[in-house]
Amino acid sequence: MKRRYFIYLSYKGTAYHGWQIQPNGISVQEVLAKALSLVLRTETEIVGAGRTDTGVHAALMVAHFDTELNLGDGAALCTKLNSMLPQDIAISRIVEVQADAHARFDAVSRRYEYHIITSKNVFLHGFAARFNENIDFEAMNKAAQMLFEYSDFTSFSKLHTDARTNNCVIKHAEWTQRGAVWVFTIEADRFLRNMVRAVVGTLLEVGRRKMTLDEFRAVIEAKDRCKAGMSVPAQGLYLIDVQYPPEIFISNK
Repeated sequence: MKRRYFIYLSYKGTAYHGWQIQPNGISVQEVLAKALSLVLRTETEIVGAGRTDTGVHAALMVAHFDTELNLGDGAALCTKLNSMLPQDIAISRIVEVQADAHARFDAVSRRYEYHIITSKNVFLHGFAARFNENIDFEAMNKAAQMLFEYSDFTSFSKLHTDARTNNCVIKHAEWTQRGAVWVFTIEADRFLRNMVRAVVGTLLEVGRRKMTLDEFRAVIEAKDRCKAGMSVPAQGLYLIDVQYPPEIFISNK
């Protein structure tokens, strides 16, 4: 009997061409699928909750895979996988879910963070984007609050995607300071391709005083990617959490 499992993992995205398997570059999905297939002794495909771009990190990514084996609480498989995987990918837990549960389509919310530093920091190199300007984070928070008033975020979407709709429900959007790092946290029911990096890039136009709050609102309402700011660098972006309805889980989380 086929069983379906969710696998929870984290990874440093620096060495990878994103999550999704690529024809001309190594991806997290490829590395994990190879390790999983070796341990389970059969070709095993995995499906992720989403696809992070080249260089983007994940504090928590979720994927699903099928097997006829009873993996119990998944602890033994976690240990085996972690012993095989490179240091920049780590498995935290594996839990059984309903046979039709889907890591991507059943997700009810996703949370991202974008990390910014305003001075050189050798310990954060590659883990945060550096901007030397005097940035007005209070103004950016005022602009971020406008996101709650809208559902169509075409202005922040990569062009020519296969998305059926550009509507999203923003649940949280806020800048906070953690020591030397400024963190933008955004949570929504779904995200468009490149959306978080485009939102942050446009907010930074406000923070650099190159765009007013009214102009930021006009960008959203324009539904035109060309009106928004540039996408910020990938290394500051982290997938932080993915949430699912509790009824899809069979094992205790």
